[in-house]
Amino acid sequence: MSHHLDSPLAREDPRLDISDVYVFRGTTGTAFVINVNPLSGAGAFHPEGRYEFRIDTDGDAVEDVTYCVTFGDLDADGHQVLELRRLDGADARNRDAAGTVLAHGRTGTELGTESNMRIWAGPAADPFYIYGAVVGAVRDAVVKGTPFDPAAIDYERSANLFAGTNVSAIVLEIPDEDFEAKTIGFWGTTALATDAGGWRQINRCAHPLVNTIFYPDGSQEADDYNVTPPSEDRELYGPLVNDLVSKAVTAAHTSDDPAEHARRVVDAIFPDILRYEIGTTAGFGFAGRNGRGLADCAPEVMFALVLNRAVPLGLDSRAVTEAPSRKFPYLAPPV
Repeated sequence: MSHHLDSPLAREDPRLDISDVYVFRGTTGTAFVINVNPLSGAGAFHPEGRYEFRIDTDGDAVEDVTYCVTFGDLDADGHQVLELRRLDGADARNRDAAGTVLAHGRTGTELGTESNMRIWAGPAADPFYIYGAVVGAVRDAVVKGTPFDPAAIDYERSANLFAGTNVSAIVLEIPDEDFEAKTIGFWGTTALATDAGGWRQINRCAHPLVNTIFYPDGSQEADDYNVTPPSEDRELYGPLVNDLVSKAVTAAHTSDDPAEHARRVVDAIFPDILRYEIGTTAGFGFAGRNGRGLADCAPEVMFALVLNRAVPLGLDSRAVTEAPSRKFPYLAPPV
């Protein structure tokens, strides 16, 4: 999995569970995608939730701009009213701030703004692909500190765990001239209104598979990770990831200096933000990471980074039910 149902808190309501986020060059600007509600897309978006595109423009791992999307109740036709707001500066970090309304309309429809932004939200085919046996073997090697053995994986039976499944997607495209910075950082968050007032953060996502690789399935650690900001990642999670990676590469004999490799992994992952150079071709690859495209084989990159060795996935982008489109909103229609 990437971040599909990655913690007990996320499992409580899949509509607020972020499976993946992407940032890449669109046809008119920079495209951002937040996918939630993995495996089915049923129920669409939570009418009491917030779906937040958080953007860091100065490299300090703190959001300077937040685009917030909220939804109304699901109607008889399967649509919802949506509203897009922009919050800047200190307001970008304040869920009680009003912000500026940029767009108002319905899901399933492309909506534009006066500044030539556009947004679309609705059901789509899940573009993520992975072979469950591989991610399970990698996770065991990291969490248990045991050697990773690709020979134990039956690659002849490789199949995409998410083939034929849908997500609820939000696609936001922003003109390049809206960004003063040449390089930005992006992560997605969801939050739910509480009975006592205020908001409770449910999920966050940037790099794929972070929770899946480093935390036992359904653990409290996974919940904790989802509710903290990226600016605290090195302090809160760096020591644990350092220790796990060092033990994993020691067991696999893939580094002459496991401690140094572990430090490099921590530096590469934390703060957990997707960095992207505006106007360039995105690519989450072995040679470098610049945003993340819809077809990138991100799991192989993450596995190789952590274990310091090639880990074949047994799949490529052809494993998805239908390839993403080159046209906005880019995702394939739902299955």
